[in-house]
Amino acid sequence: MTISAKLKVLCIYRVKKGKEKEFRRLLEKHWPTLNAAGLTTDEPAEVLWCEDKMSKSFFAEQFSWIDANSPEVAHKTPEVMAVWEPMGALCDGMEFMQTQPVPMPFANG
Repeated sequence: MTISAKLKVLCIYRVKKGKEKEFRRLLEKHWPTLNAAGLTTDEPAEVLWCEDKMSKSFFAEQFSWIDANSPEVAHKTPEVMAVWEPMGALCDGMEFMQTQPVPMPFANG
C-alpha cells in the first residue's frame, strides 16, 4: 500500500467588489466542510485578507489536503460543491498553487 503525502496549497480569491462580506461567510465554511469530508489534515486553514499595490483586496487561504487525490474527490462531493459553486460566483478570479517550505538558515543573535 502506498501512502500519499499531504498536499499543501495556497488559494488566492479575487472577490468581486462589494461581495467581500458574502464571500467571507462562505470562506468560514470552506475548510470545515473540506475537513468534515475527510479531505484535509486536521491543521486548520490560515486565511489572510490582503491588499495589492493597486489597492485591490483579496483573500488568501493556505491549508493541506490529506493527499494529492483530495481535490479530485472534492469536486465529486456535494457538500463541498455547495460551498465552492457560490464562492466561484462571487470571484473575479481564483488561483491555486501547491506550496513547499524552504528551509532558511537564519543566524541567531
